[in-house]
Parts: sequence; C-alpha cells; structure tokens
Amino acid sequence: MKSGKAQSAVLKTLVCSSAAATVAVLVFIVVYILFKGLPHLSPKLFSLHYSSDNVSMLPAMVNTVSIVLLSLLIAAPVGIFSAIFLVEYAGRGNRFVSVIRTTAETLAGIPSIVYGLFGYLLFVVALGWGYSLIAGAATLAIMILPVIMRTTEEALKAVPDIYREGSFGLGAGKLRTVFKIVLPSAVPGILAGVVLSVGRIVGETAALIYTAGTVAQIPSGLTESGRTMSVHMFSLWKEGFNADESYATAVMLLIIVIGLNTLSTYIARKFTKGKTDG
Repeated sequence: MKSGKAQSAVLKTLVCSSAAATVAVLVFIVVYILFKGLPHLSPKLFSLHYSSDNVSMLPAMVNTVSIVLLSLLIAAPVGIFSAIFLVEYAGRGNRFVSVIRTTAETLAGIPSIVYGLFGYLLFVVALGWGYSLIAGAATLAIMILPVIMRTTEEALKAVPDIYREGSFGLGAGKLRTVFKIVLPSAVPGILAGVVLSVGRIVGETAALIYTAGTVAQIPSGLTESGRTMSVHMFSLWKEGFNADESYATAVMLLIIVIGLNTLSTYIARKFTKGKTDG
C-alpha cells in the first residue's frame, strides 16, 4: 500500500515537473522575444514599400497572410474529405486505408527542406511557375496535408457511434449523417489540426526560399515572388545589419500566431455552444 502511494507521488511529481518545465520554457521564449523586439518596433517597419532604409515588414505580413490562405484553400478540403472517406466510407481493416495512413505519417515526418526541393523541381522548374506565391502555397499545401488529414480523422473517430446510429434510425442517409451530424461534432478537433497547420506555415522558411523566393515587396499577382515574415526575419538576420529589426519581426510573428490560436479557439467554442443550444 505504501509502495503504491510512493509510486503515485513520484509519478505526480514527474508530471507536474514536466508541465512546469514546459510552461517555463514557453514563458521564457515569449518574454525574451518581447524584450528584444518591442523596443525596436517603429512606424517605418510598417511602410507599404520595402527599402534598405526602412526594412519594412508590411509586405512580408501581406505575403504571409496570402500564402496561409492559399495553402489552406488547397489543403483543407482535400485533407478533410480524405479523412471523411477513411473513417466513414472505407471499410475497417481495409488494406488501402492502412497504406494511406502509413503514407500520411511518413509525409508528416519529412523535413521541410525536402519539400522545398520537391516544390522547386515540380512547381518552379517543371511546371514553369517560377519563384511565386502560388508555387510556395502549393508546396506548403502538400506539407500540411498529412497534418490536417490525420487530425480530422482522429476528430471524426472521437464522435460517438450512437450519433450515427440515431441519425440512421431517424431515416437519414449516409451523406446527410456525415455532414449534418458527424462533421459538426468534430469541428473543434478539425480546427485544432488547421491551427497546427497554420503554425507550421507561418514559421516555415526553408521550403519557401526554394519556391516563393525572397523578393521583399507585395507582388501584384500570385505568379510573382514574395517573402513571408519568417523568410524576412531570416534574411535580415543573415545580412547582419538589421538584427534588431529581425527581433521586431519575430514579435509581430508571435502576435499573429497567438491571434490565430485565439480566433480558432473562439470559433470552436461558439460552434460547440451553438450546437449544444440547438
């Protein structure tokens, strides 16, 4: 009895210590970035046009939003519908399903620079898109597709079977049950996968250097080159003359990520609340 209590106490101490260490590291990173970057935020960093004097991050912010939206527009429907097929339509124990899952898990572990080289060879060279926003977005869509598909699949699996059985019992068909009952119940989990994907897109550098390029201006179209905030921050740091502005860019990048996470959490809560009230 005493041995069991001692083991429980040790496990509880390890869990609490791990949680405290994780929070401490996160707080340290956030505080460090804010400490180094906030003093160097200035109006010139938000100029509409980039120059070597103002090293404006505004074009990079616009490019980041554009690439995020484009990537999600490509990857989200494909990933969500693929997960619906695997969970709701493919038979359990299907060999084809296991192959798809293994492939998705393998793709999720591939380094981003490999995706960058693949995107360069396929979109930039073979398809002739050149260094462009659309080439970068297509590359990132392939990169985040496994994340969206796997998280959506797990969210759909978490929906109790009694929901499906109740819908079938009331005479609803398979398609109606999926889109009216199952999918709305899985929205919080699906949004979590989308947020993870957005976080990877926003912080991606290697893949975009090979595909979207490093032009520090707002492109006039999707077929022109443009750098994102992470590439902008990397370029400023690499040049060695604007390290302070690089930290300031990191602050804005951190604010954008926190804002996106907050927005997705708010949407998930509102959707869940609306579903409960209904």
